[in-house]
Amino acid sequence: MFIDRVVVKVEAGTGGSGCVSFRREHRVPMGGPDGGDGGRGGDVIVRGDDNLATLLDYTYRDQWSAERGEHGSGSNKSGKSGDDIVMPVPLGTIIKDLDTGRIVCEVLAHGDTHVVAKGGRGGKGNTFFATATHQSPREWQPGEEGEIRTLELELKLIADVGLVGQPNAGKSTLLSVISAARPKIADYPFTTLQPNLGVVALSDHRTFVVADIPGIIEGAHEGKGLGLQFLRHIERTRLLAFVIPIDAMDWQQEYDQLRKEITEYSAELAAKPHCVVFSKMDLLGEAYVPPIEAPGAFAMYSVSAPARTGLDELKDGWWRQLLGMKKQAAKRVTEDAPPLP
Repeated sequence: MFIDRVVVKVEAGTGGSGCVSFRREHRVPMGGPDGGDGGRGGDVIVRGDDNLATLLDYTYRDQWSAERGEHGSGSNKSGKSGDDIVMPVPLGTIIKDLDTGRIVCEVLAHGDTHVVAKGGRGGKGNTFFATATHQSPREWQPGEEGEIRTLELELKLIADVGLVGQPNAGKSTLLSVISAARPKIADYPFTTLQPNLGVVALSDHRTFVVADIPGIIEGAHEGKGLGLQFLRHIERTRLLAFVIPIDAMDWQQEYDQLRKEITEYSAELAAKPHCVVFSKMDLLGEAYVPPIEAPGAFAMYSVSAPARTGLDELKDGWWRQLLGMKKQAAKRVTEDAPPLP
C-alpha cells in the first residue's frame, strides 16, 4: 500500500520543575539553598531514512510524545533531561503545521534531522535566586511545557526522470524493462494506482532514478481521475518524459493535452526540460518518429519495451540531458559565489 499523506500529533516533553531545598548537614549551620534545576524536555525530531518508501507506519501510530524532564532535587542536583523521540520518514517528505499552514521543514537526504516540536526548558531551583541580600530564597520555577503541534506529512517522490502519460500508455512496461522495478502491468487503463521508482543503470556505474506516475487524464489538475493525488509527485523530478503510445488516436492532441494538464497544475513544473517518448513501436513494426509539434522538447524518441528497441538511445539521451543540467547548476553556484579575498 502506498501512503503519501498522513496527519500526526506530536508533543515535546515538558521541562522538569526546579527544587526548593536547603542544605542540612551535621556541623554545618546555615547551609543555605541547594535546590537544583529541572531537566529540559525532549524534542520531537524527524529524520530522513532512505530505507522507507511510504508513510504507512504513521497510519498505525499517529501520536508521538517525547519524554519529559525530571524535577531538580537537593544537593544542587539537576533533573535528567528527557529523551528525544525520532520519527523516521522517507526522503521527499514535507512537514507542514496543520494549524498555521506553514511548512516546517523538508527532508531531502538520508540522515537529515529537523526538530519539529521543541522540548520545554527546565525550571530553576532556589539556588538560582540566592543573592547577598536574599540568602534563603524559597522561589522556584516550574518547567516550561513542550510544544504540541498537529503536523501533516506529505511525501513527494524524488526522481531524475518522471514518466507522464495517459492511462495504458506503456509507462509501467517501459520502467520494468529499463530498471529492476516491477510495477503492475496489464492491458487495461489505470493499472498503476501508485507511483513506482526504478534505478536505471548505465555503464561506468552511472545511474539515475525514473518515476512512473499514474495516468494523467483531462481535468487531472482539478482532481479528476487520480488527479492531484499523484500530480504532486512529479514536482520533484528534474525532467519529464511525455509517453505517447503509437496506437493513440491523435498523437498531437495527446501531447497537447498532457502539456495542458501539467501547465495548469504548475507553471514551474511545465518549465522543466521535457522530451517525447513514443511507445509500443512494436505495433507498427518499423522505426518511425511521428511528426508532431513539441516546442521546447529537447528530443523525441521511439521505443518498444517488449522488443527492446530504442532503449539505449533513450537512456543515453536522458543521461546527457541530466548531466548538462548538473553542469549548469554547478556553473550557477560558482558564478553566485562571493569572490575570494
